[in-house]
Amino acid sequence: MPGRRKRPPDPGEVAFQAGLETVRSHPLFRPLAPGSPARREAEWGACPPDALGVVHDSGGVSLHPTRREPAETWAAVVAHLLCHLGFGHVATIGPGQRADVYDRAAACLAVNRFLAGVKLVSAPDLLPAGLPEGDEATLAAQWRRAGGPPPDVGVRPGGSHGCVHPVHVHVWGTPPDHVRRFAAGLTAAASAAVDVAGGARASLGAGRETAVLTAWERALAWFVSSYPLLGALATGMRLVADAEVCRRQDIRIAAVSAHTGEIYVNPLAQHSQDEWRFILAHEMLHAALRHSARTGGRDPYLFNVAADFQVNGWLVEMGLGSMPAGLLHDPELRGLSVEAVYDRITTDLRRSRKLLTLRGAHGSGERAGDLLGHDVGVRPTDAVDLDAFYRRALTQGLEYHRTDGRGLVPAGLVEEITALDMPPLSWEAELARWFEEHVRAPLPVRTYARPSRRQSATPDIPRPGRTFPEEVVRTCTFGVVLDTSGSMGRTLLAKALGSIASYAAARDVTAVRVVFCDAVAYDAGYLATEEIAGRVRVRGRGGTVLQPGVDLLERADDFPADGPVLVVTDGGCDVVRVRRDHAFLVPAGAHLPFTPRGPVFRMH
Repeated sequence: MPGRRKRPPDPGEVAFQAGLETVRSHPLFRPLAPGSPARREAEWGACPPDALGVVHDSGGVSLHPTRREPAETWAAVVAHLLCHLGFGHVATIGPGQRADVYDRAAACLAVNRFLAGVKLVSAPDLLPAGLPEGDEATLAAQWRRAGGPPPDVGVRPGGSHGCVHPVHVHVWGTPPDHVRRFAAGLTAAASAAVDVAGGARASLGAGRETAVLTAWERALAWFVSSYPLLGALATGMRLVADAEVCRRQDIRIAAVSAHTGEIYVNPLAQHSQDEWRFILAHEMLHAALRHSARTGGRDPYLFNVAADFQVNGWLVEMGLGSMPAGLLHDPELRGLSVEAVYDRITTDLRRSRKLLTLRGAHGSGERAGDLLGHDVGVRPTDAVDLDAFYRRALTQGLEYHRTDGRGLVPAGLVEEITALDMPPLSWEAELARWFEEHVRAPLPVRTYARPSRRQSATPDIPRPGRTFPEEVVRTCTFGVVLDTSGSMGRTLLAKALGSIASYAAARDVTAVRVVFCDAVAYDAGYLATEEIAGRVRVRGRGGTVLQPGVDLLERADDFPADGPVLVVTDGGCDVVRVRRDHAFLVPAGAHLPFTPRGPVFRMH
């Protein structure tokens, strides 16, 4: 005998259960949400015919037994009613209390504003526009004085009866403390939000997914939830676990790109969770302390090795995780800065070149640093100031770490973080300081050789006049060797010339000796300060050979023997040797093909 056909599910009941489950799965409402009912009319009790749902004075929730609404509407209704319980509105506008339609409307408005911030439901009429600001008591008093019905405040499941219904439903035992339960839900929601930020769960409604998370994902989530020094930093870093990217970049274990805010981990590397904590902390400190930007004219790989020695020493001293075998650590280097460690390891280049970072070696056997540049194939975002983020994350993390008493932090790391909180001088200020030091402004002297100035009060007393000695005027100048090759953009040239002109005028320099250089040197002679700031006709746009221009200035009879020289270039030039006081002005990120002896100012 064929079986009886299974009855299809009621769409209205399915929508109701889906809306109820949406609320119940959220950690904020889980302590307040009721169990899953089999029949609404049996489990939820009576509900006014024109209402979708109400709460009663014993703390229960009653929903309409036959109304058919979408799942989103039922989710908004249940969340609204549970918020009334959590806000304590049953005690303030329940039976025996002096409450009117204005108090009830103000309470519903407060609930809807809270739900709009939580973003649990997306009901279109949850919060109409144009409602005034203020607390419940203030709004109720204003509407009461104005008279007439209260304004539309959005979702109000109780209809004309109000959401708090005066029907008492008997509850066995002591009624639950819904305000306390709601506070527990708020705590659980905050904890869940931290888990979402750290990757321990996919969403607020999902449970913790530690069983399916990888070891490095669990390690990163641990920093967010349990280690305040690096917690804020971990929330802003993105893990990239792509075997193909690691193969292309020759990443053996891990590497970091401070430019993109990404940590690259090799999913084929086998390490424990404690070791991954050490590895991720290592890479995060590399990025936050801006080791890649502090290389300057040093060897990038050896500077990376020096930074590894310093960072690993700090992490071992703090007992943070477990250091994997083979990483660089030397207790004798404790307390030294990265620059000091670099100076020490460069005394034995043959040995230092064999040291491995977390990135490992290229397929050819050549060593590679774990500080990646801009060549990882990912376009960085321009909406975030990464320098400000790294600085803020570490300084705030250090403050939280100290406040919570989470353990000692090495003095060297504290000094590095403190230095981050005081950013270095901009290139304009550094250039102005160089001008002040090397371009001596003429100082007036007093002499009776010129007609004296007399005061009207004492016309019979002669006084000395002020004059500038000619020898001082002749030495108050400087030379500029300007790279005018094709790689120098117009914006870069304009910025350099504008800065030179402004600081020359500030030091009372009337004329500057300028030499344009590309494939050959073009002597422009002395140019007035206002002429530099205005329209200067730049000669040539060929290759870049700067040494002839420097030699021309040093051999010129009309250029002072002690006059300083400022070389402006983009770094794509020959090896330059200057035998007098000099400085280089280059774009940010540019590297000179030689070790400069004078200061290098980088334009941003």
